[in-house]
Amino acid sequence: MITVVAALIQFDGKILVCQRKSGTRFGMMWEFPGGKVKPGETHEQALVRELKEELSAIATIGPELYRTQYRYAELSDSLELIFFRATLDPKKIRNLDFEQIEWRVPSSLAELNFLPADKELIFKLATGTISLT
Repeated sequence: MITVVAALIQFDGKILVCQRKSGTRFGMMWEFPGGKVKPGETHEQALVRELKEELSAIATIGPELYRTQYRYAELSDSLELIFFRATLDPKKIRNLDFEQIEWRVPSSLAELNFLPADKELIFKLATGTISLT
């Protein structure tokens, strides 16, 4: 099983979402920033590293908000996805790795074509079952 960590970053009532680049695996689909945990890293260390690599920003990692497992037909291993609340300075974000990034109100997240593994979380955020405030 591969462990993936992702950040739920809120600013001014909106959540940061990222679109994968065209031509990559799952290209043009939306996700939350983050990535795979490397051997020897804690979940929090991996997320800090990924946010630095993807957004050029130093983040403070808060509590775990959601955890799920998903199996993509295209991948040989199952994924464990762990979502954390994270904070960073939105003025310091630079898009280093995505087609585009957007700040979206939670109720509008379902309008985007998110990765299948994120769909249940999207529903919970959109309906307020999980709140970042």
